[in-house]
Amino acid sequence: MPELKLSYENVEIPEECNVIIGQSHFIKTVEDIFEAMVTTSPSLKFGVAFCEASIERLVRRDGNDQELVACAVKNALKIGAGHIFVIVLKNGYPINVLNRIKNIQEVCGIFAATANPLQVIVAESEQGRGIIGVIDGGSPVGVEDDAGEQWRKNLLRNVISYKR
Repeated sequence: MPELKLSYENVEIPEECNVIIGQSHFIKTVEDIFEAMVTTSPSLKFGVAFCEASIERLVRRDGNDQELVACAVKNALKIGAGHIFVIVLKNGYPINVLNRIKNIQEVCGIFAATANPLQVIVAESEQGRGIIGVIDGGSPVGVEDDAGEQWRKNLLRNVISYKR
């Protein structure tokens, strides 16, 4: 029986950026993600990379910030799994674009959307590599108390204004 190798790749996330990693199935993904991102917010800066899984098997790329495009490509090459995409974004948050990305016809799913330290768990067979999951940030160390609840509510209402 062929052997399956498990490993992980650390994702590079530049300062003040977030990353979204997902899976799609079609070459037009990179262009559709570009359109979804650029029409969401005029201040959003981003780079996207998409790994083809057949024909030329190239990393397709696009974006409106060349440093973020280069970072997305670097992460996509490091992960090296077919039909995955990596988006690196700045001046916005995944919450601002995630539903737009998930509604792209060829997007199959999202593995992560975070600014936390991120590790992508990769399985490798004789055919290639695939993402089997992610490790997003650290493990819990306790349960929220009343002060923690107040901090969370203040953050959402007064700091980032996501709640009223």
